[in-house]
Amino acid sequence: MGDHLAQSDVQPQNGVGVVPALRWEEPPEGPVLVLLDQTRLPHDEAELVCTDVQALVAAIRSLAVRGAPVLGLAGAYGVALAAARGYDVDEAAELLAQARPTAVNLGYGVRRAAAAYRAAGVERGPAAALAEAKALHAEDAAASTAMAGHGSRLLAELVPGGGYRILTHCNTGALVSGGEGTALAVVSAVHRSGELRRLWVDETRPLFQGSRLTAYEAARAGMPYTLLADSAAGSLFAAGEVDAVLVGADRIAADGSVANKVGTYPLAVLARHHGVPFLVVAPVTSVDLATPDGSSIEVEQRPASEVTDVAPSPLGAQAYNPAFDVTPPDLVTAIVTENGVISPVTAESLAALREK
Repeated sequence: MGDHLAQSDVQPQNGVGVVPALRWEEPPEGPVLVLLDQTRLPHDEAELVCTDVQALVAAIRSLAVRGAPVLGLAGAYGVALAAARGYDVDEAAELLAQARPTAVNLGYGVRRAAAAYRAAGVERGPAAALAEAKALHAEDAAASTAMAGHGSRLLAELVPGGGYRILTHCNTGALVSGGEGTALAVVSAVHRSGELRRLWVDETRPLFQGSRLTAYEAARAGMPYTLLADSAAGSLFAAGEVDAVLVGADRIAADGSVANKVGTYPLAVLARHHGVPFLVVAPVTSVDLATPDGSSIEVEQRPASEVTDVAPSPLGAQAYNPAFDVTPPDLVTAIVTENGVISPVTAESLAALREK
């Protein structure tokens, strides 16, 4: 497989919403998967055009496309792309599934599309794989809408009176989803109801997915938002300025342990200390019952340069740069999925919810 990836500047649809995180197109020269390059946001809205799986894998590893639900879509569409272009589907599926180890959705999407391809046979396989990818895309959009409803109702129960001041970490909006997202979809629902007083946006160092991406989406939606350095969260809690913490998840283990962007676990500790609800919003596809507990979750280690290139440091300095951390279930107030809410979070309640 060759590595073909082109770039072009684009405009957001309707001039208001964000550009879709990914979309399938079929120009005369052959099918392509088009990605919004999230590494160039918020100032440049540019797209990457992937004509083969190696280009897509490179985009996934560089975080041009990122976020658990949309990685599942990218995996499924990647299999469809390989099939449509006549590449070895098994080889493509393996490359895609290994692109990032922590987000369970990536492998899930790959397996679904690959299974559809194999079941249909070589002749009908490409169409079957694409149909499966499109079905997953629609399911994710529907899940986003359902999570927004469940989450906003839960907030009303936990924090009566409205006027919510919500703290979020990393990015969980339309950029990570086929719909409005996960945690940020809940925030969007609250905002539309007129009940969002303030969205506190962690920068989410070292790659600033909060300040670059969540702030971008919040600004597009007209939300009242304020950026803060990750290290300022403690003083914000101490001042009584946070009513709830809403985050996403890249993988939820069978015991309810939650892997999410590094910096999430300290927020859970702060929330517990200050008596603030800590809510995880994620589709059931992020629940991995085959991973027994948090210690079994493989945490991706990113290059040291992601830290040293943005933080003034001596030449040759080493850096500890895990992409994720793991929050134990006893610090999670509730997990919100499209199938409903579980609280308290236990292995039994999680398994029952996953099976609905």
